Amino acid sequence: MELFIVIIYTLSLLFIFLYSLAQLSLLFGYLKAKKSTNDNCEVYNLSKTDETPFITIQLPVYNELYVMKRLLNNIALLDYPKDKLEIQVLDDSTDESIKSTLKQVEQLKASGLDIVHIHRLDRKGFKAGALKEGLAIAKGEFIAIFDADFLPKSDWLKLTVPYFKNPKIGVVQTRWGHINRNYSLLTQIQAFALDFHFTMEQVGRNMKNHFINFNGTAGIWRKACIEDAGNWQGDTLTEDLDLSYRAQLKKWEFKYLEQVETPAELPIVISAARSQQFRWNKGAAENFRKLFKAVIKNKDISFSTKIHSFFHLLNSSMFLIILLVSLLSLPILFIKSNNPIYAWYFNFMAFFALSTVIFFSCYWTSFKNIHGSGTKNFFKFLKLFVTFFSIAMGFSIHNSVAVLEGHLGKRSEFVRTPKFNLDNISDSWKDNKYINKNISVSTIFEALLMFYFAYALYVGYSINEYGFFIFHGMLLFGFGFVSFKSLTSKT
Repeated sequence: MELFIVIIYTLSLLFIFLYSLAQLSLLFGYLKAKKSTNDNCEVYNLSKTDETPFITIQLPVYNELYVMKRLLNNIALLDYPKDKLEIQVLDDSTDESIKSTLKQVEQLKASGLDIVHIHRLDRKGFKAGALKEGLAIAKGEFIAIFDADFLPKSDWLKLTVPYFKNPKIGVVQTRWGHINRNYSLLTQIQAFALDFHFTMEQVGRNMKNHFINFNGTAGIWRKACIEDAGNWQGDTLTEDLDLSYRAQLKKWEFKYLEQVETPAELPIVISAARSQQFRWNKGAAENFRKLFKAVIKNKDISFSTKIHSFFHLLNSSMFLIILLVSLLSLPILFIKSNNPIYAWYFNFMAFFALSTVIFFSCYWTSFKNIHGSGTKNFFKFLKLFVTFFSIAMGFSIHNSVAVLEGHLGKRSEFVRTPKFNLDNISDSWKDNKYINKNISVSTIFEALLMFYFAYALYVGYSINEYGFFIFHGMLLFGFGFVSFKSLTSKT
């Protein structure tokens, strides 16, 4: 049994190390992109009427009572010729928000906007189904998509549309911003993680011509690209990642614009973050199951792109590995203490600490690009880095369930992330009608693991083995934070 535990633990650390090497490769790509000053992409001159394409904006929404007014008012401010702009409100709502949304749409239509309210009688295909139905009647050659919590700036279309002059480009994606980044510790760590994805990962992949993904919102598709790639499909929970890979398998190119920020609202309650995390992580696993064979078999894709696609599509599966390493760390602690014959092994295992160094370097590069360097920002980063990874590990049970369901092909409903539209931390969110107030089984296990790692700390202290002390302390905090917040958000 000891040998079995050691082998599984070693293989898990090896997988994490290989994943970190893939991230290091993206870091080199990101640094190369930052040094490059040339963008040779041909662009439309939107000052010329004949070069200004027709755009359809799609707003897929479902029961968004608290943010619809803000969304529609913001979209109405986009600076683009009205005779070249159509807005589709793809409203699958089943509550009272339908009436208020329809009323506001009529008011905007009266002001001269070409805007239409499309309400489906069922949610077949969920968001993908709504987008597909709207696409069938869309007037635009290009389709911009915004979720209900996004607030593009007035010049957003003028900064993105021009790149479609290159006929090979199928998607232009922008970087997400965060209007409530500093609302709480929960929003800070979400912003920390998303900033890393939208700087280092997206730029690194795009620079090296690896597959990247449309992020579901804050981007534009060429309508012909959507249709050529097989249109929107609702058989996974991340229809954006699915269509992105199918489009790139068809040799369409993606343009990522790090410099164009599109502000959005982060979930402020852990139950909302949970639903979002579950959908994203399960959807990624579903897409690995659906698409990776096609990537491997495609002879036009380079070996390095196939490797990066492997880790990209398996990104969420890292939670399974992290959970496994976490759970095995206590038995490993006993083995280390009671079996001197493994001394050489544990000396060798120190090599895998290099993974932490790589992750630290990658996240620091991303952080300082947005917030700047300097001693003050470095210590702010250090605090966020430790806190983020602690809480990410605390989510590992919840997210591992999602990943397993995805790999096993278990279907589930598309659960939306509740929006709040709060201005400051003193505003109450407890009367939000969309909050899930059920306590999940995962929360019980998260609380139990908090005690498990408290015991692990005690064991390490008792036997004078401090190699796992920081790791177990992070796990104690992570599972404690997630379980406590999950329980208190129900009251």
